[in-house]
Amino acid sequence: MWVKICGNTNLEDALHAARAGADALGFVFAKSPRRVTAEQVAAITPHLPEAVEKIGVFAGSSFEEITAAVQTAGLTGVQLHGVEDLPLASRLRAFFQAQGTPALRIIQVLHYRVDAEPAEALAGLEQQLQAVQRESAIDAVLVDSRTATVSGGTGLRFDWQAAQRSFAQAAPQLRLVAAGGLKPENVAEAIRTLHPWGVDVASGVEATLGKKDPSKVEAFLRNARQPTF
Repeated sequence: MWVKICGNTNLEDALHAARAGADALGFVFAKSPRRVTAEQVAAITPHLPEAVEKIGVFAGSSFEEITAAVQTAGLTGVQLHGVEDLPLASRLRAFFQAQGTPALRIIQVLHYRVDAEPAEALAGLEQQLQAVQRESAIDAVLVDSRTATVSGGTGLRFDWQAAQRSFAQAAPQLRLVAAGGLKPENVAEAIRTLHPWGVDVASGVEATLGKKDPSKVEAFLRNARQPTF
């Protein structure tokens, strides 16, 4: 199970998550209380294990802003929000291949509207999943909760039971990552229900906004990787 600990704002938290066994660490460049700058992340990434992925989270950023942040911050992956500009993934892939940069992990975020009618929310998710299947540059797809006013980082869980069939149908073509409202107490349930390729957490392992709770990080990783039946 691939596990990403997102919303890191300092070296102490990032190092602890890496040592606890996280596969990837997320740094938010989008508008957020956990927002960091490329320069702040550049002071963190050289101290992290090489094998741990360093993922920048972007929403509404231009191609130029993303490529500059990747290069300055020492990122190994990007997480892109929304399906309005799917060709952006291909542009990024081509750019970094031309630069001779090691393979960049490109994660596309899709949204499940938790404040919509159930049928509408599910139809919206399925339309997005169909759209991303046509984009070969995308390495993984992260399904997150959103509302009419907040497009990510809501800390709300979507309806896992309702989304179960959509995940199962898309799984042969896509690496699916579950996010939104996950925490140590429910991550195993989410995995049993959705059978994702990976899981992502931010607020669910925090002590305070932007500061991780080491015991919660460890419990999340442990519970995400326990056998499921």
